[in-house]
Amino acid sequence: MAEIINMPRLSDTMEEGTVASWLKKVGDKVEEGDILAEIETDKATMEFESFYEGTLLHIGVKEGETTKVDELLAIIGEKGEDISSILENSNGETQNSKEGNDVIPTEQSDEESHNNDETSAKEEEVEIPEGVTVVTMPRLSDTMEEGTVATWLKKVGDNVEEGDILAEIETDKATMEFESFQSGTLLHVGLNEGESAKVDALLAIIGPKGTDVSNIAKNFKMDSGSDKKEIAAKPIETPKAEHKKETPKQVATTSSSNSTSGRIFVSPLAKKLAEEKGINLSEVQGSGENGRIIKRDIENYTPSTSTASVGKFVPSGQEDFNEVPNSNMRKAIAKNLAKSKFTAPHYYLNVEFDMDNAIAFREQYNSLPDTKISFNDMVVKACALALKQHPQVNSQWFDDKMRMNNHVHIGVAVAVPDGLVVPVVRFANEQSLPQINAVVKDFAGRARNKKLTLEEMEGSTFTISNLGMFGIESFTSIINQPNSAILSVGTIVQKPVVKNGQIVVGNTMKLSMACDHRTVDGATGSLFLQTLKGYIENPVTMLV
Repeated sequence: MAEIINMPRLSDTMEEGTVASWLKKVGDKVEEGDILAEIETDKATMEFESFYEGTLLHIGVKEGETTKVDELLAIIGEKGEDISSILENSNGETQNSKEGNDVIPTEQSDEESHNNDETSAKEEEVEIPEGVTVVTMPRLSDTMEEGTVATWLKKVGDNVEEGDILAEIETDKATMEFESFQSGTLLHVGLNEGESAKVDALLAIIGPKGTDVSNIAKNFKMDSGSDKKEIAAKPIETPKAEHKKETPKQVATTSSSNSTSGRIFVSPLAKKLAEEKGINLSEVQGSGENGRIIKRDIENYTPSTSTASVGKFVPSGQEDFNEVPNSNMRKAIAKNLAKSKFTAPHYYLNVEFDMDNAIAFREQYNSLPDTKISFNDMVVKACALALKQHPQVNSQWFDDKMRMNNHVHIGVAVAVPDGLVVPVVRFANEQSLPQINAVVKDFAGRARNKKLTLEEMEGSTFTISNLGMFGIESFTSIINQPNSAILSVGTIVQKPVVKNGQIVVGNTMKLSMACDHRTVDGATGSLFLQTLKGYIENPVTMLV
């Protein structure tokens, strides 16, 4: 009798899961305890084993696809067993040969028209030749909505073996290697390096050498949120990011119309881009078929110097700018921080600590052989110890509950070229100062090279952001949800201070803690900072 396998709940906060990879394919024999698939949850990618024996009869969720907990994932039963009634009664919409590559719905014109180069779309089925596999943009993180091809490791015409790295894909969290699950020849790439597309959009086509896949590439229907792309059979030159506009306003009209009748042939996307950029299409030379203006012509367009100024003289300076596409990491940062700022009621507690003892302590500690710690390491350790005494600050807010964490995992914000990542020092209260130093230094180095794993950036219970090394005296931060607080650490400043009724030269450091008022009241946050002050101003107490 067939057994229905639903998407399991693999973590307490998991609401949906993504199939990272299938370890079995339809028709394979499955033994109890065999790993069926790797499931990506909101926290990690985990192996999911079968509790049944039989044959894998149906796969309801493809690799890279996401579905909610308890939705149809797979069906296991006797070989040849009829499961049509099960599929008909399933709430999912995956029963129409979704596990196979039988057909791809596409858009194709009722009749070709070379006069206006435009088409009216209708649904049709495009058959995929035997042995050909369409590779789509994978979902490489739980929050990934689109990906950018950072680098192609294979080029059209190259032989590809199963397990070879096809490309490096930039997600909203990291740049990850994407390996091929098929063997064959790379027949087509749908994105150039630096270009982005939605998850499930066409990425590449692999199959037997010499196979004609132009019809598949031309008619592949992308994710509904994607723009229809002009896809070549091989990569085209990446459009330039620099745009320039001449200042003279009175220019002679010089038409480079690509039609003898005066009609300009232009793709819809190129026309749209030209309107957005205020470009006169009559001044653009088309590089497409029969002189048609296409996207790259608009991207590369620079006003011709032959359109010289006539009439009144105006300054001939040049306005120029560079457009940098938002990376997936930058988009994710913007989305997450905006959500935090406008959902969590932030308030801020500001303090200033005496750092004289901390400076002396660090100097003595670093005099030990093969030992080196930073002030940031001391702050991490002090926060970890203080959080054990004030678990309310180490809490997390969820819509239906508040979680009081007994463990202390401290996220340490690290600046990278694309934005900010927050690797996590786990069980920081149990680690020594040199251990914390080694972990943070390792994280910082790998973060800048985009080599951190998703697991290393998840699970923080409290966050520290330190801009002291940049000379910033004080600042405030946005809470890294679902945490309840984040500590902003400034630089150490030498200035006049009052000690024992006397004005002397002292060293101080300003800190600001942003708190979520839903979980941390003002008094609670203040008591935490008092405990933190004791550890920072008397660091030897951290060793007791």
